[in-house]
Amino acid sequence: MRITAQTFVQMKGKKPIAMLTAYTCPVARSLEQAGIPILLVGDTVGMVEMGFDSTRHVTIEHMEYHVGAVRRGAPNTHVIGDLPYMTDSHPEIALASARRLMAAGADSVKLEGPKLDVIAELTRHDIPVVGHTGLTPQTAKSFARVGRTDAEAQRIKDEALAIQNAGAFMLVLEHIPYDLARQITAMLNIPVIGIGAGPDCDGQVLVINDALGLGDYWPPFSKQYAHVTKTVHEVARDFSREVESREFPNNIIQLTGSGR
Repeated sequence: MRITAQTFVQMKGKKPIAMLTAYTCPVARSLEQAGIPILLVGDTVGMVEMGFDSTRHVTIEHMEYHVGAVRRGAPNTHVIGDLPYMTDSHPEIALASARRLMAAGADSVKLEGPKLDVIAELTRHDIPVVGHTGLTPQTAKSFARVGRTDAEAQRIKDEALAIQNAGAFMLVLEHIPYDLARQITAMLNIPVIGIGAGPDCDGQVLVINDALGLGDYWPPFSKQYAHVTKTVHEVARDFSREVESREFPNNIIQLTGSGR
């Protein structure tokens, strides 16, 4: 059974929440089987899967495709669909975009920044919203940690509280000082999910490709639990060698007795 937005709110301070991104059906299936309660179909797909140099190139059509794939792989898991760049620029535009992601299979949507009128409009139409402040990749000029000055820290605090008060049921804090994240987590009544925001948040999220070690660059605040890029390289190398030596598919034929 999928966990609802309200249930996640009730988990605050009781049980840390593990969130991973997912973009494909087989990965989503594995994450559901592992018991991950919430999957984020992030616009990070543009950079880690599609080869774009920015998330700003991701379209609502891209997100519909990937939300649908993840839903088919994880039918019983709460799925968040990211609203891509400029699809939440106005409440009416955001509502139409959010409805498309919900129709594709999302249980809730995420948006970046203090778009308070947008959050209020979506929740008014019973669309659960996850907020996002700190580093916001869609509009950031660099990926350096934010919130290091008193003025920046206060801005992020104010945004976090305003996002909650506008109706969001969860907040992602990205790449901010750990003490600031701790203060915001304690200040809010909704669960705070950190990414590069330290250990005191109510939960943590990682990009699945970073966790798998699939790629050639990973943020300094991520952890690689495996090194799948190396495995892909080794599989491709072994396959090529076996084809050139005609070992494959002969080894399969000998094993199964088929093809005769």
